[in-house]
Amino acid sequence: MLTERQLNILGLLIQTYTSSGVPVGSKTLVDAGIKASSATIRNDLSTLEEVGFIEKTHSSSGRIPSVKGYRYYVDNLLKPSEVSKQELSLIKGAFGQEYRAIDDIIAKSAQILSDLTSYTAFSLGPEVKERKLTGFRVVPLNNHQLMAIIVTDRGNVESQVFTIPDGVSAEDIEKMIKIINDKLVGQPLLTVYHKLRTEIPMILQKYFHSPTGIMSLFDTIMGQAFEERVFVSGKMNLLDLDVLSDVSQFKSVYSLMDNTDQLTALIAPTEADIDIRIGNELENDLLTNMSLITASYEVAGHGKGTIALLGPTNMSYEKMLGLVDAFRTELSQELTDYYRLLE
Repeated sequence: MLTERQLNILGLLIQTYTSSGVPVGSKTLVDAGIKASSATIRNDLSTLEEVGFIEKTHSSSGRIPSVKGYRYYVDNLLKPSEVSKQELSLIKGAFGQEYRAIDDIIAKSAQILSDLTSYTAFSLGPEVKERKLTGFRVVPLNNHQLMAIIVTDRGNVESQVFTIPDGVSAEDIEKMIKIINDKLVGQPLLTVYHKLRTEIPMILQKYFHSPTGIMSLFDTIMGQAFEERVFVSGKMNLLDLDVLSDVSQFKSVYSLMDNTDQLTALIAPTEADIDIRIGNELENDLLTNMSLITASYEVAGHGKGTIALLGPTNMSYEKMLGLVDAFRTELSQELTDYYRLLE
């Protein structure tokens, strides 16, 4: 069992190393306020090394934290820093503009968080299950393409161009539009999803001689409404972290940032309001030298969203945790204000 002094040394060593990036020796710890001789501190450092909380970069160096040490520190010693009035003012000011849709606010939040930290930030809006489908339009572009526009009651507008499947006529599309407006518009998205799997195929069998093509178009168009959009900002910040071994690894991580399914799984919220995963806990070989702070936020009556911050394992956890906690509160308030305008 570690002594109180050894725990203080571990905490101070991690705080010093994450601030400076320089391995920490006994003299530095004495100068930083540990009340013990250099010899005593060296013995304590040896103990911390034996339990696997710190390690040497080479035989004559000071010590640096290990992943195990970071984990213990985060779970037992970490105290979030208080966000300064200046930082809060920067966050509020960055949000201070007019928005046309919820996704604009979500995207902006990732940009603000990345700018504040110089790390890579992710933002996921309130849960899909809280939304309703309130509008649907189709705009024919030519004989082979159409644009579908989907609107939800949360201010989300999705539009995309689709190729019309072979065998689907203009009359078929008109029927499809009527079915969507009659059966799906005004319904919660989860109800829409359920009807697409149960009631809608039966209706299509009744109204179409060959429903396969039109059902495929249905699935493709309505799939947009359920798509989880993870907004990413600060991808290029990964180059400045000195945690990627080569260009090939950077390209692989950069590609990961464009994979919605992988990102959604990566930042999936846990039972904790704020969660920190370090190194191998991210279960991705590309991210073994990184840490991820994930935080959920709630918008009353509209569900939960997620923000996340990806940085090096030697990030300043106390500063980043305090900043993320304050940021999620501001984002929740910004979305609450926007929803209130829609009512």
